[in-house]
Amino acid sequence: MTLPARPLSRLPRWAALALVLVTLLAAVWNSFALETRNTAHEADVAERLGRGERVDMDLYRAINARVAAGEDYYAAAAIEHRSFTMPTSPFVTVRTPVLAWTSALWSEDGWRIIAVVLWAANILAWFVALRDRGRFEGLAGAGLAGLSGMVAFIADIPFSHELLAGMMLSLALALAARNAPIGGLLLATCAVALRELALPFLLAWGAVALLAQDRRQARAIAVVLALLAIGLALHAAAVANIRQPGDLVSSGWHGLMGPALPLYGIHISTLLQTLPIWLAGPLGVLPLLGWFAAGGRLGALASLWFAGFIAAAAIFARQENLYWMGLFIPAYGVGLAFLPRAVADLAAALRRPSWASPTPASPGR
Repeated sequence: MTLPARPLSRLPRWAALALVLVTLLAAVWNSFALETRNTAHEADVAERLGRGERVDMDLYRAINARVAAGEDYYAAAAIEHRSFTMPTSPFVTVRTPVLAWTSALWSEDGWRIIAVVLWAANILAWFVALRDRGRFEGLAGAGLAGLSGMVAFIADIPFSHELLAGMMLSLALALAARNAPIGGLLLATCAVALRELALPFLLAWGAVALLAQDRRQARAIAVVLALLAIGLALHAAAVANIRQPGDLVSSGWHGLMGPALPLYGIHISTLLQTLPIWLAGPLGVLPLLGWFAAGGRLGALASLWFAGFIAAAAIFARQENLYWMGLFIPAYGVGLAFLPRAVADLAAALRRPSWASPTPASPGR
């Protein structure tokens, strides 16, 4: 099946008009929602600190220090989770040991260097991935990857499973755009090993491969998913072995916070937080429209991943889960490179007479 290169230009007139109106309303709404969510976030942090809790970064810093000193990861995690009054059930409340093990192997500074390398690799990879689409999109994509990924330079990057995994997923997405599935699959596998929340990226990739009737790629993704399932089962068993009566159990994930929470998570994970709120609000929404316009297998995969995860976070994430959106960094911001394409294609769809049929699909990567 051929995926259209300019999907928005093929929309019926009514659908194009609806998408324009929804995007404009969402852009304005997000400016107000960011202020509300920021107030709620500050209140949540103050309340948790007032109860004697500490921030998650400190938890991972403490666990990593124990593992670097020679302690077993799961024993160290159990001790620190109890000390931080953090739950150990279900098993996903305890991170996989990969970050702690590798930090012991090449230190926190090693991860800082890797983060910068991933940042630079994303800039280059996005330029290469998009240069065939036009000089503007290639240069804009590279620049936006660099700006969106500046979080790679923060001091706490060695303790953020989500941000490190996000930089790997972003690079995997760029490699997928250049039909380099082996490198992309390896990076996506590493991302899931760091943070199991990256798993939907592989599911989305598999769905797009099936839609494009690329059975070879779909089979490769299925094998990777099977191997990751075994790894996560072993992790779950290890967490069960260190659990004790009286350990806290997570309150669950049924936050129903709406899209304001994931959009705020994107906001505070990027340089958008440095911009005036009236500008940051629309810029947090418009990349999604750009990805809808990207077309081809790249656009289909990115749209399914970003829109699907935002919807899931809107339903399931609690206030303190906003850091999940680090998984989007920096690729989400690259969607702004496709905004001129989106405007042109929507304008073409709106100018088309209501009785006219959309033009046939043209091949797209």
